[in-house]
Amino acid sequence: MTTETIIDTGTDELLCVIRDRVAVITLNRPEARNSLSDVLTPALRTMIRTCGEDPNVGTLLFTGTGDAFCAGGNVKGMGAHRDKAKLEMSFDDRVADLQERQRLLTGALVSVRKPTIAALPGPAVGAGLAIAMACDIRIAAQSAFVATGYARIALSGDYGIAWLLTRLVGTARARELMLTGDKVDAARCEAIGLVNRVVPDDKLQEEAFALAKSLAEGPRLALRYMKDNLDEALLFDFETARDHEAGRLIRLTTTADHKEAVQAFIEKRKPVFTGK
Repeated sequence: MTTETIIDTGTDELLCVIRDRVAVITLNRPEARNSLSDVLTPALRTMIRTCGEDPNVGTLLFTGTGDAFCAGGNVKGMGAHRDKAKLEMSFDDRVADLQERQRLLTGALVSVRKPTIAALPGPAVGAGLAIAMACDIRIAAQSAFVATGYARIALSGDYGIAWLLTRLVGTARARELMLTGDKVDAARCEAIGLVNRVVPDDKLQEEAFALAKSLAEGPRLALRYMKDNLDEALLFDFETARDHEAGRLIRLTTTADHKEAVQAFIEKRKPVFTGK
């Protein structure tokens, strides 16, 4: 039986429900294509931390209401409409403020030790694209597209977008997408490895949730260690990464989940993991 728990995010601009150990986190500003705001963004940071730490959550699934994932920052709040309080801050304080906001959003999302999925019903632009790329897996509707967008507003990028983009598509394509700001349709996103799969628009939420549920039912400790191994593949030389991999695997051989998986294999049944 499916169980569902609605989580109070503190605002209607962000929705969260936990269903079958999947936290479905939905950006809910369809009138603004789910662009970030001074209300939505803090709530999103809180949900990333809360769901990332909740033992009842196995997978985090991010999506957007309507026909967009996230159109990025609030462009109308820039320029002449810029926050006066921030304008009065010193340069160093403004840099430190942005660094902290980035750390608590895409930084926190990359650090989550559970599988994370972004389901893109439509455009993911600027910081919205960075959020999607900070997830482990991206599934896009056929009508979706992405764009870095920063060049169009004479900015250079934030929320780690250049780092994330380079590691997903390589330096040549990352430079092209950053410097031009061109829209990239879903089919090309899949071809260059920016999204993992493209599905019909009307199947997006169903297929994304099915994958999230499957991962949430998986061996939690093993998935956590897999993410550690994959992260270290970008940081360390082969010998160091390989040795760390060995230590994690030996730890996992002593877990109840490993024993359950072996027994289920012998008995030709689906394993039931407990995270122990």
